[in-house]
Amino acid sequence: MRAGVIFLFFCFHSFFGFSQKYNPALLGQLDSVIVESPHYDQEKVKKISALHGALLDNPPLSRYDYYLELYKEYYIFNYDSAYVYARLMQQMAALEKNDSRLTYAKIKTGFILLSSGMFKEVFDTLGTIDLKLLPQDQKAEYYTLMARCYYDLADYDHDDFYAPRHNQKGNQYLDSSLQLFPPSCFEYSYYNGLKNIRSGHMAEALNYFHKLIQQKDLSLHELALTASTLSDIYIRNGQTDTAINLLVRAAMADIQSSTKETSAMFNLASLLFKSGELQRASVYIQKAVNDAVFYGARQRKVQLSAILPLIEAERIKDVENQKQILINYAAGATFTLLVVTILAIIIFRQVNKLKLAKKIITDANEQQHLINNKLTEANKIKEEYIGYFFNVNSDFFAKIERFKKLVDQKISDRKFEEIKFLVNAINLKQEKEEILKNFDKVFLKLFPDFVAEFNALFKKEDQIKLKDNELLSTDLRIFALIRMGIHDNEKIASILEYSVNTVYTYKTKIKNKSIVPNDEFEHRIMEIKTM
Repeated sequence: MRAGVIFLFFCFHSFFGFSQKYNPALLGQLDSVIVESPHYDQEKVKKISALHGALLDNPPLSRYDYYLELYKEYYIFNYDSAYVYARLMQQMAALEKNDSRLTYAKIKTGFILLSSGMFKEVFDTLGTIDLKLLPQDQKAEYYTLMARCYYDLADYDHDDFYAPRHNQKGNQYLDSSLQLFPPSCFEYSYYNGLKNIRSGHMAEALNYFHKLIQQKDLSLHELALTASTLSDIYIRNGQTDTAINLLVRAAMADIQSSTKETSAMFNLASLLFKSGELQRASVYIQKAVNDAVFYGARQRKVQLSAILPLIEAERIKDVENQKQILINYAAGATFTLLVVTILAIIIFRQVNKLKLAKKIITDANEQQHLINNKLTEANKIKEEYIGYFFNVNSDFFAKIERFKKLVDQKISDRKFEEIKFLVNAINLKQEKEEILKNFDKVFLKLFPDFVAEFNALFKKEDQIKLKDNELLSTDLRIFALIRMGIHDNEKIASILEYSVNTVYTYKTKIKNKSIVPNDEFEHRIMEIKTM
């Protein structure tokens, strides 16, 4: 791995005058590195497995440290695993009653959520953080994460009203973090350069990044970050060739470090597409799609699925142009059988390429349609339950307000026994049942055919028959939560106030009665559509 860093470093020094024609030989090197990418990923998996074994053989004092080490290996490699360990860090910190560790675990969770494009969830997570509990380096990490969140929002909005405000907010957070980083560290130079880019001070930004990229002790990930960000300056200045050279090196460093949460390959494919390098642009965008799918970055997958059909459409157009040239040439060529035969073979091959290209774009459009449908359904569910959440909270606070006024009145009247009566009159069980009933109403509003489609998975004698005035039974409610995306037995048990074993028993009993195999049952539940 260290040899890879040294190799890339000398590659940088071999071409930096920082303004030149892009080097086709570098693209050939990137092609070779892409072929070797499974090897780098295997090494990453071996490293994680070894870490698992080492931590099990010699466990740290706290499982929190165990989870943190595993999180560090996953956070730019796989979203799902990183998120799991970030959540486990929160749970362990809560069990240890260590507020400082709990706060830091939330920062780690926020990074993963942001990497997947879940802006609202990031703000919800980071909005509960008390910075007084953190040491200086962790405060700096929090500020840079908030800055990145606002920068990403600015890029997502990409308008003249909100984007400048988001960039300004991001700059303010970076100002706070830069006061905490030592001037000699990588982060100090990198975030100074990034802040200058966002502020439009390109000359100052170039100065920071040129000095940074010449350092010999950068890790592969730091090298990729620096090269990728520096390329943005040259793209803005219209120096596309230099930007391509930088992005090639950033992409190679990402592959060699098994970094899947990256935009270098996507940006490189976009530039090559605009330059007419359709074949390589297609290969690179497919690599970017594969990395985004492996990592689990939802927003990146949508972004990539939008440009992939454009590239493939241009490839088809290019193939059709070549086909037309060959046909015109055949019309004016000699009438000898040999020439006609050769041209027929060439045309036949081109037609096969066209069919293959059409199949690729058809598959890409189907994939995009599937992603869009899932996003539409997710947004519909989110909007419905956000409304439900605010309604429930509004009712709850209204009840609290009325209760407070009654208690205040009783205190003023010194009727203390009646206060006790008021408190005892609160029926928590009834409140919980009301919440679940409201959940049932909202769920059935989203999935009005859920009960019928659920019962279709059973024989008639095994179908669930609801009681009078019953919206969902316990069995149905468990699988309603699963349809909402909550698959964890512990979370379902917590919501319904059952034990994990009880939830497991309910699920097993239902699956055993079904007419479909047990391992396909939950998949069939997830196929039930919204209204």
